[in-house]
Amino acid sequence: MHGVANPRFRKEARFAGYAGVMLLAWVATGCGGAAGPAAGVASPAGGEANSPYRLPAEPADAKDLDAVFATAEDGDQVVLVGRIGGRGSPWVDNLAAFTLVDLAAEAASSCCPTPGPNCDASGAPYQALIRVVDGNGRTIATGAQQLLGIERSQTVVVQGTTRRDEAGNLTVLADGVFVRP
Repeated sequence: MHGVANPRFRKEARFAGYAGVMLLAWVATGCGGAAGPAAGVASPAGGEANSPYRLPAEPADAKDLDAVFATAEDGDQVVLVGRIGGRGSPWVDNLAAFTLVDLAAEAASSCCPTPGPNCDASGAPYQALIRVVDGNGRTIATGAQQLLGIERSQTVVVQGTTRRDEAGNLTVLADGVFVRP
C-alpha cells in the first residue's frame, strides 16, 4: 500500500495542507493586513542559545531571500537571510516553523513600499516558509519562538534544503538558524 496508511505521511500531508492554506490566505489579503504580533503570542525573554538548531556563528555567503526565491529549485542547499514576518502571525502553532520575508519589506508592515525587484506585482515581499527539521526531515514539534528564542521582525540567516510546491511556493527545511544581533 502507498504511504497513505503511514501515520507519519498523514501528519506531514496535514502540515503541508495547513502551510498551503496559510500561504494562500497571505497572498489573497495583499499588503493591507494588520502589522505586529498576533494577540496571545508571547515572545520569549531570552534566546535559546543551547538549542542544537541555533547556529553559534553566521554561515558565510548568505543570499537575500529574493535571490534564493528566484533561482532555487527543489532540493537545493541554500543559506539565505531574511526577516521573520508576514501578515498576521508568522508562527505555526506548536511547530518550529515560521514565515521569512525579504529584507526589503518594511519592518512595520511586512510589505514593500512599491513593487520592484524584491516584491511581486501586488507589493508583497518574497517569502518562504521555514521549517526547522530533525535528522529525519520531520518538523520539530516545539514552537520556533521557544526552540530558537526568536521574535517577529528579527533578521535571521537560515541554512537548509529547499522545497517547491506545485504553485512555486518556497519552503526551506532548515537544519540551522543564526539570529543576527
